[in-house]
Amino acid sequence: MTEQAVAEVRETFDAGAEFDRQLAQLITLGYPESAGQDADGFRARVAPLRERAVAEASAGPGPEGGRVPFVLVVPRALVPVEAAMARTTLSGGREPGFVDGSFEPGALERFVSTARTGAPEQAVYLLYDVERGEEFCGAVPRDALETLEERGRTPLTVEEGVALLTQHPQLLVKNKCFSLGGSRSGDRRVPALWISRRAPKLGWCWEGNPHTWLGMASAGARRTAG
Repeated sequence: MTEQAVAEVRETFDAGAEFDRQLAQLITLGYPESAGQDADGFRARVAPLRERAVAEASAGPGPEGGRVPFVLVVPRALVPVEAAMARTTLSGGREPGFVDGSFEPGALERFVSTARTGAPEQAVYLLYDVERGEEFCGAVPRDALETLEERGRTPLTVEEGVALLTQHPQLLVKNKCFSLGGSRSGDRRVPALWISRRAPKLGWCWEGNPHTWLGMASAGARRTAG
């Protein structure tokens, strides 16, 4: 995207409208029911974040450039990861996303956000300045995580990666998939999202193994309504 195109995006970006779109998407996909609420209750739970998004979100290149201003994140305490993945598709696709069988029974539950991320566990929150991270395609995940820390950025958790995919399915494309290094299970595995069977797949790769088609997604900050 050219500098002029980026400037035009920034001039026309409406954070309030984007927030409303994302909230409507979650309601359409049945998130309230999975969270044990009706649509009005879910909307009331999330609504306080709107003012914050309008005040704090900065426009960027957009999904086509691999970067978005913010994403609404619903933690697994409200909607399980498996249920959230089943509500994802590829851009223009119809096959639902799924969790790969390489997660042995009980393994996914152990892939929790690291202490360094400080991701909220009980409340819906905003994830700002989100990058797909294709610059790290071909890099060793362990090295990519060190680079992000040096830059003061934070790797995405599993829930955050699923949230990004839910709102912007066009970000997950061939040769531009991404790891989610903000969730770990105490071993050398790093969860990741890529494409399999014409659908999004949540799997994992080893922290020391590079893949030319797998980057490292990251964000600038996390904010709750409080």
